[in-house]
Amino acid sequence: MVKTIRNRGLELVVLLCVLCNFSCKEEAKNEVVTDEIEVTGHYVEPYRSQFHFTPEESWMNDPNGLVYNDGVYHLFYQYYPDSTVWGPMHWGHAVSEDMMKWKHKPIALFPDENGLIFSGSAVMDHKNTSGFGTEDKTAMVAIFTYHDMEGEQAGKKDFQTQGIAYSLDNGDSWTKYEGNPVIGNTGIKDFRDPKVFWNEIEENWTMLLVAGDHLQIWSSPDLKEWKKVSEFGKDKGAHGGVWECPDLFPLKIEGTEEVKWVLLISINPGAPNGGSGTQYFIGDFDGTTFTTDQKENKWVDLGRDNYAGVTYNDAPNDERVFIGWMSNWDYARDTPTEKWRSAMTIPRELTLRKVGDEVSLFNYPLKSFEKHVALAYPESVFQILPTRKRIIPLKYSNQSKTKFTLKVPNTQVYFRGENGDSLSIDINRDKKLVTFDRRKSGKVDFSDKFSSGVQQMPIPNIPDGPIEIVFILDHSSIELFINGGQYVMTNQIFPNEFYRSISIVNTSEEKFEIDDFAEHKVERVWD
Repeated sequence: MVKTIRNRGLELVVLLCVLCNFSCKEEAKNEVVTDEIEVTGHYVEPYRSQFHFTPEESWMNDPNGLVYNDGVYHLFYQYYPDSTVWGPMHWGHAVSEDMMKWKHKPIALFPDENGLIFSGSAVMDHKNTSGFGTEDKTAMVAIFTYHDMEGEQAGKKDFQTQGIAYSLDNGDSWTKYEGNPVIGNTGIKDFRDPKVFWNEIEENWTMLLVAGDHLQIWSSPDLKEWKKVSEFGKDKGAHGGVWECPDLFPLKIEGTEEVKWVLLISINPGAPNGGSGTQYFIGDFDGTTFTTDQKENKWVDLGRDNYAGVTYNDAPNDERVFIGWMSNWDYARDTPTEKWRSAMTIPRELTLRKVGDEVSLFNYPLKSFEKHVALAYPESVFQILPTRKRIIPLKYSNQSKTKFTLKVPNTQVYFRGENGDSLSIDINRDKKLVTFDRRKSGKVDFSDKFSSGVQQMPIPNIPDGPIEIVFILDHSSIELFINGGQYVMTNQIFPNEFYRSISIVNTSEEKFEIDDFAEHKVERVWD
């Protein structure tokens, strides 16, 4: 059983250090408190995430219906309330003012005579194009895939159609449209995951739908009547599995006025490290058709546990806010949790940046995440000679953010527990490669596919100079951000005990000086 580690007296140490002008910093940073206590209460089950979103109980997968309205971020999600394994899909619902502290709401959408409620999106119909709104209430409209399980079991191919529902009380209650489904099926087996947004170019609604191995783009004046206007992807991108969960949005290239469009497509299987993953395309959109001259496949995240991610409609300040399902269909049903299953990634802001001659999609934790990151003692400046290492005790273990600047080409980082559990990350700029090894990270035997090998992330366009390295560690996950989110890996972990130290190994041929290493506690967000 994972036990919570308590640093007793830490608050007193902090106060004394402040009064002494930090004269006791060295003693405080080297103190390791090892007493352990069993904690009872809410959200403290083994492996329960302390600052990532998880359902209170039962099964969860894809984020759905991401929309912002009246100061509230809405997170709907694929949910089966009767088991911790996948079953008849509903839409679960939670709300937040900062995308970190969440309030659970009642189930939003239930299956009906048309089928189960699969993935989709939500919009605010500010112009009341649908007629669902009233003079003083704007309609929130959900667009989702109906899945006819009986039709699928009977061998039909037209068992997925698209439906809509609306809410006039900011998502608390829903009315399904009497004319559902609004888009039928002409015989496409995998025809799902509608992402809808208001199209400023055409002044109508655009819907993205995946159809097996490619994307369809549809348009509508009122969210009820739809017409297909284009297709994309039969000859582009990775095609190792079914395409899912599309998203399309414009972003300025930072530091310029140039706007490019970014298309997200999840694929299962077919990700570079196995199972599920999310690819992206940078191109142009004229209001009906998306085009790109991109030749190589690009991925939002090269870890194994960031899938089906999409972005918020109507986010404030034109932020492009992304959240993904932190799991992989290779083993999602088998992970060693009991009351609930699955978590979401840390919410991230997506940006386009030019590094050298290449424009890349960066993803990095939202600024609101930092409000939950506590102050911490930095390590004193230290040097690591070639082939040598520095072992640093972890004060906050599996509830922390660790950050430092990598000033040499290559390093290895190890997280270790006192029981022998270990997690290793090798960053090698000479080889343009990051490797991630969780084969000894804790519980791994629940699925052969969880620890089947070492993950690899090519970093072909990484700069030569100093780069930022950030690890965000929760009870059952680790997220690695390199160079401000240029390269990212997200992975689940299930340590038998919390990690107690981090080792930094200098695998370069030159001396490595670190003057900004700091481990910060991330505050628990569940009351």
